[in-house]
Amino acid sequence: MYCEDASGAYSLHFDKFSDDRGSGLVPVTESSVLDDEKVGGVKMGVASSEAKTMAALKSHSEAERRRRERINAHLATLRDLIPHNEKMDKATLLAEVINQVKHLKISATQACKDMHIPLDSDEVKVEMVVDEGKPLIMASLCCEFRHDLMSCIRKAIDELGLKVFKCEISTLGGRVKIVLLIKNGSNNINMESWDALKVSIHGAFNNILKSISESAEFDQQLMYPKKRRRF
Repeated sequence: MYCEDASGAYSLHFDKFSDDRGSGLVPVTESSVLDDEKVGGVKMGVASSEAKTMAALKSHSEAERRRRERINAHLATLRDLIPHNEKMDKATLLAEVINQVKHLKISATQACKDMHIPLDSDEVKVEMVVDEGKPLIMASLCCEFRHDLMSCIRKAIDELGLKVFKCEISTLGGRVKIVLLIKNGSNNINMESWDALKVSIHGAFNNILKSISESAEFDQQLMYPKKRRRF
């Protein structure tokens, strides 16, 4: 493109845009550079997100594999404890294990009854028995061991005017079971009086259990006091 200057001479100036169009080149502007940088940043962000997702999936798969291995190891241990388990699937194996545990629990309970072994639950039982032709009352108390337990039982027996003929005490894991054979001071007593006496003994032993339970809760509150709420 020719332009006339102040002296009247002509000079040749190149038109940038016409030259670009003629040569087929696309002009590079600042906005296009920024757009390219944004696109590159987005691509890098997507790649980073995909890498994190793959790492999380890999970690989850590894944790799941270890969990399955632990389950299979425990199932193998159970198979060794159950007889005739060659063709048992997992559901049948677990059902058989449950039945075995229930059977063992019933057997243990029956053994504890015969041997006066303390149970896990608090219990009071009072029944009438005959020893050498003489009627007696067998009263049993099962609970947590307390140092003042025997003194409480003795006090209850004395208040009812009874005498202890025989006493058996067994302890296990902080639990205690006390079995008493009690006889009445009076020789002439009818069946109705025996029934009333059984009810009285049962009520007295229940009061002892209640007292022990309340004392245990109080001790626990002293050891682990509740924090005061802030207002």
